[in-house]
Amino acid sequence: MRTFYSLILILVLFTNISVAQTRTPAKVDVIIKTNGEEMKGKITGISDENLKFIYSGETLEYTIKKSDVLRIVHSSGRVELFSHPVQPDAERKNDAVTMTASPVDHHNKIAILPFGFLMDRQPGSEEVGYQAQQDTYAFLVEHSAGYTILDPRTTNALLSKNDITRDKMRSFTMKELCDVLGVEYLIDGTVIQNKGAQTSSSSGYSDTKVKRDDNEKVKGVSSYGGTNSYSQQRYEVSVSLAIYMDTNASIYNQSHKAFLTNTDGSYSGPLEYLLKRCPLYRK
Repeated sequence: MRTFYSLILILVLFTNISVAQTRTPAKVDVIIKTNGEEMKGKITGISDENLKFIYSGETLEYTIKKSDVLRIVHSSGRVELFSHPVQPDAERKNDAVTMTASPVDHHNKIAILPFGFLMDRQPGSEEVGYQAQQDTYAFLVEHSAGYTILDPRTTNALLSKNDITRDKMRSFTMKELCDVLGVEYLIDGTVIQNKGAQTSSSSGYSDTKVKRDDNEKVKGVSSYGGTNSYSQQRYEVSVSLAIYMDTNASIYNQSHKAFLTNTDGSYSGPLEYLLKRCPLYRK
């Protein structure tokens, strides 16, 4: 009988140990950067200058500069500290900044380029492109949970500082633009507006007045009239939208034309249609 109870006790102990091990979360490597950012995942490789790192629950491997790392708490519990030489202010001022972030700092960050604008297949006002950029930002801020979106003012300032205009963008790869802006995703778009049918309408009017004397006799008759004409120009509007990653990969490239023509050239319908179907959209 004692042997029987002993076996039951051993089985209960092993069951409790197994459950505890199952409930214990897997340990991860924790990287604390010099800017205070904390990254949790797995370090897959270390070289003289860089670390290879994968976020928990993801598969994409990122490269981190050792100069950006303050310390590492390995999954084993071992703490590794990194020392960085202090750079004199005079030397810092002479540094040429070609990137605003290292690849890992791009993670889940989005920038929206000023849109191109074509009017009857000819370059149109740049202001329309900037407004479309702002409208895209306003929409995604409300519908892209989990992402950080660079505001258009910052995006345009960084492009200007690097002498990158809309005309010169063709000379840059999407990876190079992502590096300049410090983002993982880049949105590029074009608004196309073409003149459609011109509608017109007219209406006429007339009036007649009869003059009479005191005895109600007709003294005279006068009449007048006129015609009013109205004309409206209608526009066919479409929007093209493309999304790229900092690896130069294109993950979305679609166009949509407004179902109906309009008189003000509005592009909001096609733009919203495309944004709701892009991979960065969240309800």
